[in-house]
Amino acid sequence: MIPELGHFALVLALVVALLQGTLPLVGAQRGDRRLMAFGDVAALTQALLVATAFAALTQAFVTSDFSVANVVANSHSAKPLLYKISGVWGNHEGSMLLWALILALFGAAVALFGANLPESLRARVIAVQALIGVGFLAFLLLTSNPFERLAPAPPDGNGLNPLLQDPGLAFHPPLLYLGYVGFSVTYAFAIAALLEGRVDPAWARWVRPWALAAWCFLTLGIALGSWWAYYILGWGGFWFWDPVENASLMPWLAGTALLHSAIVVEKRDALKSWTVLLAILAFSLSLLGTFLVRSGVLTSVHAFAQDPARGLYILGFLLAVTGGGLALYAWRAPSLAPGGLFQPISREGALILNNLLLCTLAATVLLGTLYPLFLDLLTGNKVSVGPPFFNATFVPLCAPLFAALCVGPYLGWKRAELGPALRQLRLAFAVSVIAAIVAGVAIDSRSTLAAIAFGFGVWLIVGSLAEFAGRIRLGRGPLGDSLRRLRGLPRATIGMTVSHAALGVVVLGAVATAAWHLEAMQTLKPGEAMRIGAYEATLSGVENVQGPNYLAERATLVVTRDGQPFTVLHPERRLFTVQRRQIAETAIQTNLLRDLYATLGEGDRAAGWVVRLYLNPLAPWIWLGAALCALGGFISLSDRRLRVGAPTRKRTLQAAE
Repeated sequence: MIPELGHFALVLALVVALLQGTLPLVGAQRGDRRLMAFGDVAALTQALLVATAFAALTQAFVTSDFSVANVVANSHSAKPLLYKISGVWGNHEGSMLLWALILALFGAAVALFGANLPESLRARVIAVQALIGVGFLAFLLLTSNPFERLAPAPPDGNGLNPLLQDPGLAFHPPLLYLGYVGFSVTYAFAIAALLEGRVDPAWARWVRPWALAAWCFLTLGIALGSWWAYYILGWGGFWFWDPVENASLMPWLAGTALLHSAIVVEKRDALKSWTVLLAILAFSLSLLGTFLVRSGVLTSVHAFAQDPARGLYILGFLLAVTGGGLALYAWRAPSLAPGGLFQPISREGALILNNLLLCTLAATVLLGTLYPLFLDLLTGNKVSVGPPFFNATFVPLCAPLFAALCVGPYLGWKRAELGPALRQLRLAFAVSVIAAIVAGVAIDSRSTLAAIAFGFGVWLIVGSLAEFAGRIRLGRGPLGDSLRRLRGLPRATIGMTVSHAALGVVVLGAVATAAWHLEAMQTLKPGEAMRIGAYEATLSGVENVQGPNYLAERATLVVTRDGQPFTVLHPERRLFTVQRRQIAETAIQTNLLRDLYATLGEGDRAAGWVVRLYLNPLAPWIWLGAALCALGGFISLSDRRLRVGAPTRKRTLQAAE
């Protein structure tokens, strides 16, 4: 009965979304306040209905209702409760329902927290959000019904993919979807602004919190996915340029450009048309990621669907949303009033350079991701575009971006001089050069490019902190004065510093792990040892372990450093009995400066077991830096100017006069 209730709630949600997507638009066009107000009620109602459907599916998974086909395909009675719950979105149908739920919740959030928006703009935003929801709800009901019944019901299910039975993957999809779907709100604001024919600083102030929230969640989602791949897949790396990894990186790059571009609109009433275009592209790239994962055109550990009908539907929806948005942009953007003028050497100019480089990076990733697909479609030839391509194209483009990142905040609005800004960064430049030289000489004299990249990471950290210290005049007067200045700084400024410096932390971790890691592989019998760097690992033994829904071989590796006891590692090979599939469970000892990483491969007592050891310097900094990046975004989001929202347009225009 409950699955039928969930299915009925989805049908009602589709009806409400259709009304929500049409009546407020009519009301905004006619100036009918009742029709515009209907959008708020409909958005809340749709969110409640989709939440009811999601709760019904969750109940089916938690109670192991094997009369539901989705539960049979993706759950098992012996699974731990956490993975029964995460199994709700660990499959195609459930993940699409989660997407629809988050989309509806964002629409309801606009209705609840958009009281300061002009009625017509809020009505149009909520309507556009609903029309996107119509596409996903129709997709669920027509091609991906999560409540399809089986008769007779089997005694048990097939279980969840063992690779997804991990805490990291339990939380990775919701965070990623909060980022993907969050950009639907900025897309809706862009379409609403084009329909109204007006983009101004107030509009940018309204857009920024939604873009910032989406960016923060997407940052956390990407970082959590990278961390999962690092410790679950057992290959010792953190990013493989997998096409589905790229699919999440592209909207992140476009969203980063959008955040910086919106600042120019808000502060200088410039780049309005460009900012609207970025809002459309950021969400379009999010939908492209959905198409790549759900269409079956890619084979990946992340990919779910292999049904061409679903892929064609999503492709059509992607073309409608992207094509419709770009067509409206082409029609209406020329009518947007141009903004203020500025010189190339200015903060606006620095932000434009930032945008151009970020968009070039996104285009590079897009080309490397889609080229093999188009080549296969046109010629039937299969090629693989992997790390060598991206290392040769993406990485060099980061250099000018990082170089300019610390200079921009020193430049004034409208007009500035480059010399004074560079003089204030002399200390940061000197420290980064010294760091690059030390890295090149002391670590590996053959890794010149890695040493230079390491210097860029130090440049980002020291340059960002130096700019922040200058704002509060640290060291230029009494400490009390600096603390008072710190208390008076906008939180958005503090958040910017944290995020920029944290990006440097990510760069240091990525460079050190990729360029200076050590790897050793050896077949060991109990009592035998292998070395990696200053560490020696002795295989004490391998025992069989019974898990909640798997059998495991667990190794005991006794590690010494320079002959002294250091730690004990317990890597495993797990056999999930339902799926008859083996996965590695790595063992990692970290001290935040490096990871000692061990995996157990195939073997037996007679021949020995294959053991891999990795020594990854600064690896924890990758995810620590990503978390700090998101923290900086949340600090900025707590700024009262963004939390309270923008003043009304009327008040803004009066102030301008």
